[in-house]
Amino acid sequence: RSQARFTASAPEPRAGLRRGHIPYSSNLSFDLVLEGNNYRSKEELKKLFETFNATHEQIFTCGSGVTASILAFASHLIGNQNIKVYDGSWSEWGQEDLDLPIAQ
Repeated sequence: RSQARFTASAPEPRAGLRRGHIPYSSNLSFDLVLEGNNYRSKEELKKLFETFNATHEQIFTCGSGVTASILAFASHLIGNQNIKVYDGSWSEWGQEDLDLPIAQ
């Protein structure tokens, strides 16, 4: 998700979704791991992911679960193995009626 949607400074494009993000999550835009239609080099990807502890489980999310897969595969390319994609992503977590915890 965009930084503005992640920080709740921009409205959500889908009706019925709250603003913000899943608590304790970090934002990394999927386009940062790409160079045109290809993934960046392993060295560049390692630099992007260096702030994330690869010894812990990595759970990738986005708005609907699609672009999270791009990030998950980039993490896999640099050797991370404890990777998951939350396919419900923000379209599920952010639902007003579920009232799950949200950070802003």
